[in-house]
Amino acid sequence: MNSVELSQRLSRINTLWTMVFQAHAASGDQDEVQQAQCILLERYRGAIFRYLLGAVRDAEAAEELAQEFALRFVRGDFRRADPKKGRFRNYLKTSLSRLVTDHHRARQQAPGPLAPSVIGGAPAEDDEPSFAANWRQELLERTWQALAEFNPTYHAALHLRIEDPELPSAQMAAQLSEQLGKPISAALVRKSLQRAHDKFADLLLDEVALSLETSSPSEMEQELKELDLLRFCRSALERRKS
Repeated sequence: MNSVELSQRLSRINTLWTMVFQAHAASGDQDEVQQAQCILLERYRGAIFRYLLGAVRDAEAAEELAQEFALRFVRGDFRRADPKKGRFRNYLKTSLSRLVTDHHRARQQAPGPLAPSVIGGAPAEDDEPSFAANWRQELLERTWQALAEFNPTYHAALHLRIEDPELPSAQMAAQLSEQLGKPISAALVRKSLQRAHDKFADLLLDEVALSLETSSPSEMEQELKELDLLRFCRSALERRKS
């Protein structure tokens, strides 16, 4: 099985925990295990780095910690992760928080002065809002990327509308024609915007579903509320409930 086929297969897995288990399968095909590991690390690379950067306030240190996290993941440190204990993002946040704590302790034990931001050691107990914000940003970025891959016109039109909500359709059409290198009419802009909103909502739901241990609408709604994302896809979620 090549990497493209495996990626497509994994993208159809309903729960992220299933992918986590596959990434740590001791008796599985090693090519599949390695590909699952790469896909998981790539999927959460942005959220992981942003969280670490906010925790240590040093890009080089954050990059080193991100590499250490990847090493621990690949060597199987998360093999005992249990979906019964909570959502994957909460487990991931706890793992990263411990990694940052170890980093601060190591720096405190090293000779020489410490930066003020390092004194005090472990991350604050209320670091969940910060991690949730990083997770939210990651989901939105991945949704934008998925929309661009699905339909570049939808992506460009919706992005332009968000940048300038008052821009008339005719002017949008002129800018999009130049940006995309093809003729775009005002009517096509209006149609693309309507479809882009609907597709963005569906793609966002797909991203959230993949990040949960269940894809049930009630669980997804709770996650969307916690991440302040429900307003982007309320109608799409209601369609999935019916």
